[in-house]
Amino acid sequence: MSDKSSGCSGFNFLEQPALPAPRLTEAQAAELLVRRYGSRGEVTSLGSQQDCNFLVSEGGDPVAVLKIANPAFTEAELAAQDAAAELIARSCPELRVATPLPADDTEPAPNVRLLPFLAGGTLNDRGYLPPAVVAAMGELAGRVSRALAGFGHPGLDRILQWDLRYGNEVVTELIAHVPRQRDQILAAAGEAWSAIARLADELPRQAVHLDLTDANTVAGPDGLPDGVIDFGDLSETWAVSELAITLSSVLGHAGNGPASILPGVKAFHAVRALQRVEAQALWPLLVLRTAVLIVSGAQQAALDPDNAYVTDQSEEEWRMFAQATAVPMAVMTALILAELGFSAERPDIQIENRLIAGLEPEAVLTLDLSDTLEHADTLAAAAVRDGAELVLTSFGRPRLNRAPLLSQAGPDTVETGISLWPAATTRVLAPWDGEVIGRTDDRITLRGLDFELTLTGVASTTAPGHVHAGEHLGVIGQGGWTRLAVRPSGAPVAPEFTSAELAPGWLALSRDPRTVLGLDPLTDTATRDLLERRDDSFAKVQEHYYCEPPQIERGHRHHLFSTAGRAYLDMVNNVTVLGHAHPRVADAASAQLRRLNTNSRFNYSAVVEFSERIAATLPDPLDTVFLVNSGSEASDLAIRLATAVTGRRDVIAVREAYHGWTYATDAVSTSMADNPDALATRPDWVHTVESPNSFRGKYRGAEAHRYATEAVAQIGQMTADGRPPAAFICEPVYGNAGGMALPDGYLQQVYAAVRAAGGIAIADEVQVGYGRLGQWFWGFPQQQVVPDIVSVAKATGNGYPLGAVITTRAIADAFRSQGYFFSSTGGSPLSCAIGLTVLDVLAEEGLQDNALRVGEHLKRRLLGLRDKHPLVGTVHGMGLYLGVELIRDPVTLEPATEETRAICERMLDLGVIIQPTGDHQNILKTKPPLCIDMAGADFYVDTLDRVLTEGY
Repeated sequence: MSDKSSGCSGFNFLEQPALPAPRLTEAQAAELLVRRYGSRGEVTSLGSQQDCNFLVSEGGDPVAVLKIANPAFTEAELAAQDAAAELIARSCPELRVATPLPADDTEPAPNVRLLPFLAGGTLNDRGYLPPAVVAAMGELAGRVSRALAGFGHPGLDRILQWDLRYGNEVVTELIAHVPRQRDQILAAAGEAWSAIARLADELPRQAVHLDLTDANTVAGPDGLPDGVIDFGDLSETWAVSELAITLSSVLGHAGNGPASILPGVKAFHAVRALQRVEAQALWPLLVLRTAVLIVSGAQQAALDPDNAYVTDQSEEEWRMFAQATAVPMAVMTALILAELGFSAERPDIQIENRLIAGLEPEAVLTLDLSDTLEHADTLAAAAVRDGAELVLTSFGRPRLNRAPLLSQAGPDTVETGISLWPAATTRVLAPWDGEVIGRTDDRITLRGLDFELTLTGVASTTAPGHVHAGEHLGVIGQGGWTRLAVRPSGAPVAPEFTSAELAPGWLALSRDPRTVLGLDPLTDTATRDLLERRDDSFAKVQEHYYCEPPQIERGHRHHLFSTAGRAYLDMVNNVTVLGHAHPRVADAASAQLRRLNTNSRFNYSAVVEFSERIAATLPDPLDTVFLVNSGSEASDLAIRLATAVTGRRDVIAVREAYHGWTYATDAVSTSMADNPDALATRPDWVHTVESPNSFRGKYRGAEAHRYATEAVAQIGQMTADGRPPAAFICEPVYGNAGGMALPDGYLQQVYAAVRAAGGIAIADEVQVGYGRLGQWFWGFPQQQVVPDIVSVAKATGNGYPLGAVITTRAIADAFRSQGYFFSSTGGSPLSCAIGLTVLDVLAEEGLQDNALRVGEHLKRRLLGLRDKHPLVGTVHGMGLYLGVELIRDPVTLEPATEETRAICERMLDLGVIIQPTGDHQNILKTKPPLCIDMAGADFYVDTLDRVLTEGY
C-alpha cells in the first residue's frame, strides 16, 4: 500500500482494488424509479464501468438517467459530487449540468439519484473529432476547472484508480489482467511516472471532475460540447489532470493523432491558464491515463465479463494508448510548450574547434528547398560549379521535393539537421571534447558535456572512446551528401525529417548545426501572419478558402504545394485546364514578353491566328471573335451584343446560376450562394425562369421536361406583354449548381422560343467548355443546339486572364451601333500566344480524351459511394465537371450544408482541396485540371470514402 493512501476517509482503491458494478435488472430499476421518484417511465440499461445506469424515457423520448452508485462509495463522496455539480451549474450558466432531481425523502437512498437527460448526445459515438470540437472540449474542461478551483468538501478525500497521482501503482497492481503488450504498458507508465514525479511537488491541486471525456460531455445544437454529466470520479488531485483526461479521449477516435489535442490545450489555457510546470506534466499524465484505462478495463472485464460497456471500450482504449506512445514524451511536451508560447530553454552551443577547419562563411551556399521541386543534388552540383566550397541545406525548413504527391498523412519533409555537400573531400574534426558513443561504417556520434552530434555519410576509423576537440572524426566525400544533426546530450534522436505538425516539438530538442561549422544559425524569417496582412490590405469581401488555409506558393499539374512542405490534390481548379505551371505556357509567355506586348489595335499575327483557331472549334455560323480579359467580361459583352442587335433590354436568366461580377453579369446571376438576396434584387430588365434542377427542383425525374415547357410559356407571356427578350443566357451544363446536366431537349425548346420572339441565345461556356466534358469540346452540343453567342474564359488562358466571345458576323457587325469595342489586354500578343499554346497542348496531350476516360472512372467510383454512404444523394455532371450532392434525408433531400463544409475542411487535412457549391452549399464541386490521372481520381474518392466513414 502506498504511504500516500494512509488516513483516507472515503473509498480507497489501493485497499479495495476489485470494484464490480452493482447488478440491477431493468425491471428492478423501473420499480426503484416508481418507489423513489413516482415515475413510471420506460427504463433501458446504460453502460458503466463501476456503477449502474439506466435511461428513463417517456413516450419514447429520453427525460432522465437513473444512476445507482457503487455501494463502496460513501455518502459524503456522493454529496460532494452533487454539490460540485450545483456549483458548476451556478458558476457556468453557459454550460448544461446534470444536477440531481428531488426524490421522495421517505425512503433515503443516497446512492440512488435521478439526473435530467441532457439532449444532444455524447461525443464518444462520433468518429473523427475536428479541431473545433477538440477546442470546445478543452474550453469546457477549462470552465469546469476554474469553477471548481475553490471547492472543498469532506467527500473529496478518496483514492480512485483514476486519480493519476496513483496511476503507476494502479498499472503495476492490475497489469496481470492484461493479455498482451504488458512490457510496453509497464514501460510507458514507468517513463511517464518518472517525468511526472520530477514535477509533482509543484503541480497545483484542487477539486477535479476527473472524467470530462467524450463519454461525459454532451453536444449542443451546434455539435460542440456544452453539457457535463457523471461526477462519479470527482476528487481532489492535480488540477492539470482535468485536461489530460479530457484530451486522452480524443486519441480514441479514428483520424485523431497526438497533435490533434493541441486545439484543446490552447482553448483550456485561454480559460484557465496553465502554469509551465502543468504544461510539462500534461503529456506524461495523458500517457499514464491511457495505461490506466487499459489495465482497469482488463480487470473489470475479468470481474464483470457480461458488462458490454467495458468490453466495447477495449478497442478504443488500445487505440488511445497506441497514439499516446507514438511520439516520444519529450517531443510532445516540447510541442505543447511551443503551442502555448512558453519560451524554450535553449543554452548556446559552445565549440572549441570548427567541424571543418578553415571554412570561410562566404564560401558556403545555403539552399532553401522549401519552395522548389528541383532535386537537391542538381542544385548542389550547380552551386559547386559556380564556386561554392560547401553547400548546406536549411535546418528546420521543409524540403518540398520530399512531399509525396498523394498522401493523406502530413509528410515528413522538415529537416531536423542539415546536409553538407563539399566541393572536395573534406576532413571533419571534433568540435568539443567528448565520447564517441556510436560508430558504424558511415555513421558516428560524438557526445559532449552539453551537446552531441551525429554525422551520417562519413567515412570514419575513429574508435569508440574519448576524443579531444580538434581531433580527427572522419572524412566526407565530394559530390554527395553528409547529414549532420546536433541535439542536447541525452535528448531523443530525431528522425532526419519530421512532419510540419510535429516539427516544433522535434526542433525544440534539436539545434541548428551551422554553429559547429562556425556559421551563424539561420534567422527566423517569420513575419506577421499572412492572413492578418491580407485583411489589412485586401478587401475582406474577397474571401479565402478554408478556416485556416495553407499558404500555397507553387503548383504542378493537378497538385498544389504549401510552404509547410505538403502536396495537395487540386480538385477545384478548372481555371488551369492544362494543369498548374505548365512549362509550355510559361515558355510561350516568357518568349512573347521578350518580343512584344501591346494591344489589338496594332496589326500582328497572333491575334489573327488565335481568333481563327478558336473559331474553328465551333460550328457555323459562329465565326467572329471578340477577345477580353475574363469570363465576367465575356458574358457581359455577350449581353451587350444581344441588346445591341435586338434593340431590346430584357434578358432571361436561369435561377441558381452564376455568370460574373460586372454590372450586367451580376444582374443575371441568381445564385443565392453568391448573393443571398439575388432573386429579390434583380433589376427590372432581368427575368428568371425556374432552375431546371431535376434532382431537387420542382420537377424531378421523368417530370423534368416540364421545365422547358414552363420557360417557353414564360417567354411567350413576356412577348405578349410587349417585353420580348433580347436574350436568354444559360450554361449548357449547370456549372454553379455542381455540374448538373440540363434535362434532355431543354435548350432546344428554349432556344427555339427565344429565337421565335426575335431574341438571342447565349451559351455561357466559361466553366464547362474547352474539353472538360470529355465527349464534347463545348457544352452545347450535348444539348444538340447551336447558340448565337458563346462566352468562354478560365480555360482559354490556363490561369492567364483571357476570355473570348464568339458569335456570327451579323451580330458582331450590329455592335457597330454602340461605337467601337476595345480591351486593353484582351487580344494582346501575350494573351494570344498563351491562348494558342493552350489549344496546342489540349490537343497534343489528349486532355479532352483524358477528361472522358478519367471522368467516367471518377463518376463511377463516386456513384459507388452513394451506395455505401447515405449522405451522398447523387453525383451530377459528366467528364471532369462533376458534383457530389450531399443530403441528410433521401426523401426530403434536406441539404447537408454544414456537413459539406466540415467534409471540405477534413479533406484538406488529408491532402485534397475541394470546395462546396450550389445554392445550398451542399455539393462538392469536382472540376480538377484536365491532366488529372487515374491515381489522382482514386485518391480523391478513397479520401472522401475515409472521411465519410471516420467522420468530419
